[in-house]
Amino acid sequence: MKFIHTADIHLDSPLCGLASYQHAPVETLRTATRDAFVQLVNAAIEEQVDFVVIAGDLYDGSWKDYNTGHFFVREMARLNKASIPVYLLYGNHDAESDMTRRLVLPPNVHVFDTRRANTYRIDALQVALHGRSFRDAATTENLALGYPNPVAGWLNIGVLHTALEGNAAHASYAPCSLAELTAKGYDYWALGHVHEHAVVQQSPWVVYPGNLQGRHIREPGSRGAMLVTTDGSRVASVERLIVDVLRWESVVVDAGPADKLGAVVALVGQALERLLLASRDTKPIAARVTLTGRTAAHGELFGLEHQLREEVLAQAATVGGERLWVEKVRVETKPASDARQVSERADAIADLQAVLAEAPGDVEFLRSLAEDLQTLTSKAPLELTDEVPEFKAIRAGDVRALVESVIPGLLAQLAQTN
Repeated sequence: MKFIHTADIHLDSPLCGLASYQHAPVETLRTATRDAFVQLVNAAIEEQVDFVVIAGDLYDGSWKDYNTGHFFVREMARLNKASIPVYLLYGNHDAESDMTRRLVLPPNVHVFDTRRANTYRIDALQVALHGRSFRDAATTENLALGYPNPVAGWLNIGVLHTALEGNAAHASYAPCSLAELTAKGYDYWALGHVHEHAVVQQSPWVVYPGNLQGRHIREPGSRGAMLVTTDGSRVASVERLIVDVLRWESVVVDAGPADKLGAVVALVGQALERLLLASRDTKPIAARVTLTGRTAAHGELFGLEHQLREEVLAQAATVGGERLWVEKVRVETKPASDARQVSERADAIADLQAVLAEAPGDVEFLRSLAEDLQTLTSKAPLELTDEVPEFKAIRAGDVRALVESVIPGLLAQLAQTN
């Protein structure tokens, strides 16, 4: 017997970070979560699985219109035609109280109750599925404590949307301990909520499939679901089923060996080539390029960030064509000369360094700078706050860290051009 365990699909959730890219794959970005879900349904039919479990966050919140619901109904109808039942649990993003629109689902879709944990039995397979959907998004009670006892002699599956013992990257909804799940006596815990794939435990199996499709750079690498094979009432194998249609990757480039912008760009091109060679498939890739290391090119990178981005985009187009896009270019390099070496110079650069060294502690200067920067950032769209981390500090009037981060680059740029 085989079944698919999936979670955190977030249908129609937008992919972030590429919208401003001139040649961004707009259609791929717009439909990525749907396309990944279609791939999942295709796999369920091809594998002839006995059922599918969705452990929460099918949706990304209440629908903007009914198109999201109609899409899901159509995909469920495909599974219904293939005689594949679906057991659906709602999580914090599609909690009952937060969904303002609903559609009647095909008869093969069985939804777990929100009032109490309930059990669905598949008599022909001797499988019992236990679960409870979220009624409210901010569900902080331990739902697992109310799950029923296992059905003796059957394969028992617990379906739960939870951060488990406090995953730091996710809100602590329906918290519970691994010991509590183990004590239930189930054979497999189909979890959702944590977007990273993880086999937490194998006896019994406690598994997060991760989300179906990475939606931004903080969700890198391959994404998919779990294909579980059983032998009677025993779980025989658990393997990943990769269905994502676009992948996010981070590329870190040590700019240490480079002394000029052109040399840095060449290193980036080589790193992007290695990224494509390491990929085992032909999926599109969205990459964040981060430059690190002490380099003589630091000052030039600081002064020519716009040109650097354009050069990196050109490298991506040369190396990957339409398969590779750059989400962001981050400069985290340091000057080859440290502050002590600069201070030893008997020229205006050394004098300027002495002045700038006092800037982070100059309260009046910081206040004036914050006011000027707030005037500028107030004209920028609010959504840029997530894209430009410094905006949050500027809007809060805290620019000291920004000043401290800018000084080394400014000095390096001036020293290089002097």
